[in-house]
Amino acid sequence: MLEQAAASFNEGFDTGYDEAMMRSQQHSVPETKVKPSSGEGYAKGYYDGGEGIVDSILPELEVLPEISVRHIIEEGMKQLSSQYYRLMSAAEVAGRIKEALDSSSPLSVIRLGDGELLTLAQEMVLNEDEVRKEGHFLSYAGVSLPDLIARDLLAASVRNADIVGIPKLRLPNFQPLCFSVFKAHGIDYRKLQLTLSTVNYALHLEGLLPGILAGRRVLVVGNSAPGLSRVLLDHGIKVTGTVAPVEGMNDIPRTMDEIRGRPFDIALVGAGIPAVIITERIASELGKVAIDFGHLADSLTSGESTL
Repeated sequence: MLEQAAASFNEGFDTGYDEAMMRSQQHSVPETKVKPSSGEGYAKGYYDGGEGIVDSILPELEVLPEISVRHIIEEGMKQLSSQYYRLMSAAEVAGRIKEALDSSSPLSVIRLGDGELLTLAQEMVLNEDEVRKEGHFLSYAGVSLPDLIARDLLAASVRNADIVGIPKLRLPNFQPLCFSVFKAHGIDYRKLQLTLSTVNYALHLEGLLPGILAGRRVLVVGNSAPGLSRVLLDHGIKVTGTVAPVEGMNDIPRTMDEIRGRPFDIALVGAGIPAVIITERIASELGKVAIDFGHLADSLTSGESTL
C-alpha cells in the first residue's frame, strides 16, 4: 500500500512534491470520491468522461440499467488484463541498487514527470506554444524554452538509463504524454526497465533507503545537497562530498567535472530536470550508482520527513 500511496501523487520533474510528500505519509489510498459540484461545466465534463462514452457505444435501442460506469470499467479492465505491463516495485529497485553496489557495477535510476516529458515533447508531440502553456514551471526546473538540445539530451539519457520511473496517473501531461513521447523518439518502452516515477518516495516510505546507504560512501548533488548531507550524517551515513548548486541544463558539464573528482559509491541527485542526465552519466561515464532523488531531499532536509 505504501507504493500505491506514492503512485497516487505522481509528480512532474519535482512539481508538487511538497504536497506529494505530505500525502505520502498516508499508508493507504482510499477510493477516489467524486466531489459534488453545482457547476454546469463540471457536470458536463463528468458526463462526457464516463456516462457519455457508454451512451455513445450502446446501440440506439439498448440501455444498460443499474450498472455503474465504474462496474463497466472494472469488467473491461478484466478483459484487458493480459495487456497489463508490470512495473518494478520499490523492493525490486532496491535489490538492483544493492546488487550494483556490492559488485561495483554502474546503475542509474531516473524518473520522468511532467517537466521531463514536456521537455521531451518539444516539436515532436507538442509545439512550442503548447509546451510553454503547460510547462510554465520549466525555467524553475532548469530548462529555458525552447531547448531542443535539452530535449535530445534527455532522450539519450532515457535510452541509456538502467531503470526509468514513469508516471502512474493517466492525466494528460503524465502517463499518456510519456508513451507518446517514447513513440515520437523511437524509444521502445518494452526494452526499458520501468518503475514508478515516485520510486524515490516509495524507497523512503518502505524503509529501504537506510539499507541501501548503510556502509556506502554517498555523494549528494543538487541545491539541497548541503542540508541533506547533514541529515544523512546525523543518521550515521557516510557522506564523502556535496556538489551544489546545479544551475540548469547548461551547468551539467561543470557539475559532471566536479563529480568526477569526488570519491563515492552512490550519488543522490536532486537537480530538477538536469538530474536525469546527471544521474545517467554518473552510471554510464563514471561506472557508479546514482539515483534521481528529487524533492525528497528537501523533505528530509526540512524535517517534513525523516529517515
